[in-house]
Amino acid sequence: MPPEGDCRLCPRLAAFRDDNRARFATDPEGPWHNAPVASFGPRDARLLIVGLAPGLRGANRTGRPFTGDWAGDLLYATLLKYGLAQGTYDERADDGLTLAGVRICNAVRCVPPENKPTPAEIATCNRFLAEEIAGLRHLSVILALGAIAHSATLRALGQRQSAWRFAHAAIHRLPTGAVLIDSYHCSRYNTNTGRLTEPMFHNVFEAIITMLYEPA
Repeated sequence: MPPEGDCRLCPRLAAFRDDNRARFATDPEGPWHNAPVASFGPRDARLLIVGLAPGLRGANRTGRPFTGDWAGDLLYATLLKYGLAQGTYDERADDGLTLAGVRICNAVRCVPPENKPTPAEIATCNRFLAEEIAGLRHLSVILALGAIAHSATLRALGQRQSAWRFAHAAIHRLPTGAVLIDSYHCSRYNTNTGRLTEPMFHNVFEAIITMLYEPA
């Protein structure tokens, strides 16, 4: 199972959380989660979305992946558009939003400084991603948001990195039976610069929906 509470496996990340605990102790919006962020969504999901890591003022604050920051606005709006979520996304973990057939996690469960985990931190957390994937018995499609999530997913599945290159909208049918689909991360930087547009993101989900419902 993923680490919960005060995980100290990665000293730099633990120290960063300690600093944030003191820095935001008196936030008027209430206490921060400021701990490893658990996955969100049902365990019978057929689609797993893998992100990079919690955002400082996003999931690290709210305790739910992609909740409270720019990336979540596009991701959850898209999930709602394609019937993969129900309710209203209100940037809070208690907004009542539920996921339908999809689960969301991150390659690294703790917030890293400047949103940049080190290779050692990614490797340390990979055991939890591997356990997450292994525990989803109905999983058929994995969406990797960004190159780091792509590489971490391949590592968790025991696949060679060189055999499956990251590229936006690339579809990789892995020997494990799972299908890995890539997308640029739905971050503020990528959307502001036009590297990822809303139509580009929607096109990826069009492919995912087709795969989820194609005949076995």
